[in-house]
Amino acid sequence: MERGLAKRGKGDGGVTIIKRIEEGGHGHHGGAWKVAYADFVTAMMAFFLLMWLLNATTEEQRRGIADFFNPSNALATGASGTGMPFGGMTPHSAGNMASDTGAIRLERGPRPTEQEVEEDESDRPAEATRRIPGPPGDEDSRSSRVDSVEPPTPDSTAEASTPAPPLTGEADRRLEAARAEQERFEDMADALRQTFMADPVLAELARQVLVEITPEGLRVQLLEADGQPMFTTGGIAPTDRARQMILRVAQAAARLPNPIQVTGHTDSTPFRGGGSRSNWDLSTERANATRRMLSEAGVAEARIRGVTGMADRDPLLPQQPQAAGNRRVAITLLREAEQPNARSRP
Repeated sequence: MERGLAKRGKGDGGVTIIKRIEEGGHGHHGGAWKVAYADFVTAMMAFFLLMWLLNATTEEQRRGIADFFNPSNALATGASGTGMPFGGMTPHSAGNMASDTGAIRLERGPRPTEQEVEEDESDRPAEATRRIPGPPGDEDSRSSRVDSVEPPTPDSTAEASTPAPPLTGEADRRLEAARAEQERFEDMADALRQTFMADPVLAELARQVLVEITPEGLRVQLLEADGQPMFTTGGIAPTDRARQMILRVAQAAARLPNPIQVTGHTDSTPFRGGGSRSNWDLSTERANATRRMLSEAGVAEARIRGVTGMADRDPLLPQQPQAAGNRRVAITLLREAEQPNARSRP
């Protein structure tokens, strides 16, 4: 801005013009931009601090921080929709949060079965009906079909298998008891086989265990093998392997109430212990030692029906009378249910 001032000189009487230029303040000399820049830098620092916190904290920590600053926000702690706020999605979840999370989806399923009931004013009692579900998702199938159960025709009755009549009478009750006992024996036999195979220590001895169901009952025989005796040579002290095997048999036998028969067997080799003892004594003493181990493992003494020594009179391998497999101890769970004679049912 220019201002002119006229001044008259003393000598020549001329006019002197003085120009004064007053400049206004420019923008870069003001302080407003500094405030804006400081706000921008503060906002960027807060943004980067927020990003660092999101990356350095777990989901539970972030939820706890949110609950601390907004404890009255039920959406932050409660469940909604699929069980979590915003459908369980967070900024760290895969996919965009602006997806269909939490949206209601309609899926077509099988149509409900409707039952058509016709009114019948007669006094005839209503017939039994059966319900047949209709095809799923078919718009034209408005309801399922309900058919009355028609009485069977003579032809259909002849073709259909006739169910067995219920058991009646004392003989039938004995038959049912024998059948139930047979099933229990089969279950125990399977359990014993699985027990020996599941134990790494006893799996090697599985070939020395013979489990079979006989007319007398469930018989478990513990056999000796070459280099793997069940008792000390010529003695009645069981080995550690024999104790483990007898313990497993006792644990399985304790689940059933059947009486138990223990039988000892030897091979045909004459007893070399000297004196008046023989294979009869050896087999009997080994059977009695097995009986004691069964009792120590939890089998009630009242269940022991008998302890017998058979010496070499009942070899497992008749063609090889001196084979190690003939030296064995048999533990038999005797049958309690009487076996009725087979007869044709009416």
